[in-house]
Amino acid sequence: MDTPAPPPYDLLGVGIGPFNLSLAALAQPVPGLRTLFCDQRPEFRWHHGMLVDGARMQVPFLADLVSLVDPTSPWSFLNYLREQDRLFPFYFAERFQLPRREYDHYCRWAAERLANCRFGTEVTALHWAAAPGEEPCYRVELTDTATGRRSTVRARNLALGVGTRPVLPDAFAGLADHPRAFHSADYLDRRADLAGARDITVIGSGQSGAEVFLDLLRRHGDDGVRLRWLTRTRALAPMEYSKLGLEHFTPDYTRYFHGLPGPVRDALVTAQWQLHKAASAETLAEIHDHLYERTIGRPIDDAPVEITPGTAVTGTAVTGTRGGLELHCRHTDSGAEHLLRTDAVVLATGYRAARPAALEPLADLIDWDEAGRYRVDLDHRVATRPGLTGGLYVQNAELHTHGVGTPDLGLGAHRAAVILNAVTGRTVHRLPDRTAWTGFAPSVPPPPVSAPLEQTPVLPRPQELTRAATVGR
Repeated sequence: MDTPAPPPYDLLGVGIGPFNLSLAALAQPVPGLRTLFCDQRPEFRWHHGMLVDGARMQVPFLADLVSLVDPTSPWSFLNYLREQDRLFPFYFAERFQLPRREYDHYCRWAAERLANCRFGTEVTALHWAAAPGEEPCYRVELTDTATGRRSTVRARNLALGVGTRPVLPDAFAGLADHPRAFHSADYLDRRADLAGARDITVIGSGQSGAEVFLDLLRRHGDDGVRLRWLTRTRALAPMEYSKLGLEHFTPDYTRYFHGLPGPVRDALVTAQWQLHKAASAETLAEIHDHLYERTIGRPIDDAPVEITPGTAVTGTAVTGTRGGLELHCRHTDSGAEHLLRTDAVVLATGYRAARPAALEPLADLIDWDEAGRYRVDLDHRVATRPGLTGGLYVQNAELHTHGVGTPDLGLGAHRAAVILNAVTGRTVHRLPDRTAWTGFAPSVPPPPVSAPLEQTPVLPRPQELTRAATVGR
């Protein structure tokens, strides 16, 4: 007797980063909802290469997996503290922003306990198909990364949460695979490779670049190692952190941004770099304080430190038998070009969403935009061709359609709740209609209502009646 195939999952998540972990946590208590979230890694890891001592989150602790949607959830950060017997220490610490290491530990705590999360399981291919007598579903091919065992499950909806990948700009192609040139995503894992370097250059003005530079300052006090920080931006301006400015990271702004024309959205993402790509004022202040104390009793230029904004690296090369590095630079304002030699480079050059290889079997069924990106509606559902009717949702791949809040952890729980409500077709989690004081577009008042004038109605002529009766029928 044939064993009947198990019913399809209502939602299957590809990748388990903070955003799909949030979706898993909010979905877990929903009665009758079958969910599964898969990740090829053996355990949860979040920006492991940047868990530098002293580094803090840039969002408050309420930007956890669930609290801004359901603060009563057992997966909240406060409940994590309760289970860790750390509520009183956290209370007395009086810090709204968590150490980055603690946020990582909190997420691992949740991931290890959520029954719908399966690590060591790679999603190798996604298909859309229907077996005879079965409803159309996604057919998801899985591989156990420890044993190589393959299996297949079915799902009605998918949520892609595969994260972003480090960006290596074209100008740095000449340094590919060099042992002393690597992305900041690998900083802690590769920091030992910098041993012996007498000249180290950090590229990038965002939070990662600032944290790497600060860590290097602390590690190289008076040992004579020259530290250099280059950025394309004209100034080391801090991230926008005013209370009204932060309202760009609300569902209200997301809805406003989504309704703008595509070219306007693309221009805004670039122009709003200070909302989502700059370093925190606290980190910049720590750098300045460290340099100030280093130069007590001696001239400022006595410290072997260079900070040069407004400088773009246009090309790179490896030179000499000792593997020295050359950076071809251009000053943005003056246009002056110069050659810079250094021993090592840390590239804090950001991240970019990438299409997972498992999605390729579905590529022809997705309605890509003119730039080859997902078209994403307000429910975070990707537009697909008529032949694909299952929901395909994305997390942190919709910067071009949903704006600067896309990668922000503060909107993660809200986005997960929106997806859950869409998948179930009902209000699983009640969400507020308004979340910001700011109105991002002018309110258009209704036209004034004037008293109607008494007049004889104008009736259409017979030929107008005849035309109206035929046009469009």
